[in-house]
Amino acid sequence: MSDLLRIENLTVHFDTDDGAVEAVDGASFSIRPGEIFGLVGESGSGKSVTALTILRLLRPPARIVSGRIAFEGRDLLALAAADMRHVRGARISMVFQSPRTSLNPVLPVGAQLERVIRLHAGASAREARERALAMLRECGISEVERRAAQYPHQLSGGMCQRVMIAMALATSPRLLLADEPTTGLDVSIAAQILDLLRDLGHRTGASILLITHDLGVVAGLCDRVAVMHAGQIVETADVRRLFHAPAHPYTRALLRSVPRVDREFAMEPIPGAVPSLLAPPPGCRFASRCPVVMPECRIERPAVTLLEVDHTVSCFAAVTPVRAGAPAEGGDG
Repeated sequence: MSDLLRIENLTVHFDTDDGAVEAVDGASFSIRPGEIFGLVGESGSGKSVTALTILRLLRPPARIVSGRIAFEGRDLLALAAADMRHVRGARISMVFQSPRTSLNPVLPVGAQLERVIRLHAGASAREARERALAMLRECGISEVERRAAQYPHQLSGGMCQRVMIAMALATSPRLLLADEPTTGLDVSIAAQILDLLRDLGHRTGASILLITHDLGVVAGLCDRVAVMHAGQIVETADVRRLFHAPAHPYTRALLRSVPRVDREFAMEPIPGAVPSLLAPPPGCRFASRCPVVMPECRIERPAVTLLEVDHTVSCFAAVTPVRAGAPAEGGDG
């Protein structure tokens, strides 16, 4: 099966007075047709920057240093601005983590949805109205005529997110980017939004890139997942494999930090701090926090190693057995 989206060695910097912040460094992963792919990591790891780069929504001081983003066989980074506008919103859509601030506060939500449909689908005013109401119903909104006439401030956070999902899927995109779509929502509402995304993805055939820091969401929703740390992809795997046999020490630390009731300590925070991306270390960026760090980890970045089908890792320790009884070197942990 050919990939719908393939990101190769993507590097993005943010220029500051103190130097360049290496927000994304050599990230590579792919998304297949019809799958839900998770991108997980701590806040500030580069997940949202990666999504915005796919849509080419980054503005200075951000700059794309290198890489390739192939979507349906075309490199998005090489497209002319006019061609990219035909892709953005029509072929690739995005659901942002703050729906209230993403919606226009001075337009009824129905009018905003109709505008998107007319712009990207070339529909008439009547067709756009009918399609907008149908999408709101499909996204679980009742009394659609009344809701469509309301403004964002008159809707709950969960309702606004449903409107954003309706807007994102109204033009039948091939790929939906969902950036922390349940941020700020009650647990029960968040679960409904995630169920809605999964069901609509299956019904429409759209692939979904789900950006989250919540491994519980990944476990319940995703087919495959990439783990991102300090701007780098450190592990990719089938979601079942990732949870049952994580290979990277950072992935294992993330899993231990998830609250659980079946162990003595409910959760184990990851020790130490993420290194500065203004002057990141030359080797593995997790080395200062890693319990199995080796000398080479501090000197060079580990290459991507294929452990088995659909499971890659960038870690010397994952492919080099640590001597039994040998103490872990250095690190804050």
